[in-house]
Amino acid sequence: MKKKVVVGLSGGVDSSVAAFLLKNQGYDVHAVYMINWHDTEGVLAGSCPGDDDILVAKLVARKLQIPFETVDFSDLYRKRVVDYMFSEYEKGRTPNPDVLCNREIKFDVFLDKALELGADFVATGHYCRKESVEIDGKIIHRLLAGRDTNKDQSYFLCQLSQQQLEKSLFPIGDMQKSEVRLIADSLELASAHKKDSQGICFVGKVDLPTFLQQKLQAKQGNIVMIPQNLSKYYENETRLDTENLEQLAQPFHYQQTDGKICGTHEGAHFYTIGQRKGLGIGGLAEPAFVIATDIEQNIVYAGVGQAHPGLFRKALFIRDNEIHWIRQDLKLKIGESMRISARIRYRQALQPAELYIVANGAYLCFDVPQRGITAGQFATWYTEDELIGSGVIFA
Repeated sequence: MKKKVVVGLSGGVDSSVAAFLLKNQGYDVHAVYMINWHDTEGVLAGSCPGDDDILVAKLVARKLQIPFETVDFSDLYRKRVVDYMFSEYEKGRTPNPDVLCNREIKFDVFLDKALELGADFVATGHYCRKESVEIDGKIIHRLLAGRDTNKDQSYFLCQLSQQQLEKSLFPIGDMQKSEVRLIADSLELASAHKKDSQGICFVGKVDLPTFLQQKLQAKQGNIVMIPQNLSKYYENETRLDTENLEQLAQPFHYQQTDGKICGTHEGAHFYTIGQRKGLGIGGLAEPAFVIATDIEQNIVYAGVGQAHPGLFRKALFIRDNEIHWIRQDLKLKIGESMRISARIRYRQALQPAELYIVANGAYLCFDVPQRGITAGQFATWYTEDELIGSGVIFA
């Protein structure tokens, strides 16, 4: 009897080719389109995924001769992903809704729905790989980076569990994007030349302040320009050892008197570390970037130039309740450390680092200072090309 696979058919080329490959491999393939968002407030014109994706997904399913249906998870998506976004921005943190969407929707409620439909597996068009190995008599599922290093999406799946991976398939993980396009083109799929989706998962590209103002009020405050030579803040960034982990992981806490007021903003919670656009500061030799925000005082601190020392830190901290191990068998105990490769954002090149576990969490300490470490984002750690754990950056 054929194994049944429910594919999350999004209307994009990647999930379309994933469905084709699975059918070619002899699976009983069923396509399901997830409706997770209805509102258009703050969404830029023409970028809403729901505009034509359902039609494209239907056409692809018809072409591949596989069953197709839609499910509406919009209430759960709002509660688990969008409300979390609003809450994090309100605290001055910058969340990653795509990671949350995968953990809470695609590989949770969607997986549950697929199992209700009698599926043995769910499949998506992610550029990553799964390998199942036996270790000490137990089957362990390894989450590996996609072969296409420019498209590797393992970062977005950093919060998955062994139970979720067990039921998941990633058919295009061994392929290059160009190969996927060629297959779709040769099959004359409606999604063959569709552009990759951008913006917030299932919402689309948004004007972030407008989108956030659905729940977060605008509040005018000052932008303060911080000079590069404030050695009192940066003098401890010259070395890395286990004695000053806590100090190295501390964000820079500036005072308004450290710099000069150079403009105004409509709410510090609308800005994120490393942001360039939206400051509205002209007449500078180099662009200005956000280097810190003070939510309580409603101040945005900026610095001139990509090399401003306020943009760089050697370490970050993750609270113990926000550390997630995909490989539970590799989980470190308090007092232990591990040499790993890490990234703090999607598409960042992996960075050599050391992971230290302490009583109240974990410190991730990089060999080279990292630009734009941002609270609320996910840090991920790898051994070679396997993603073994992740955590929400607290500081």
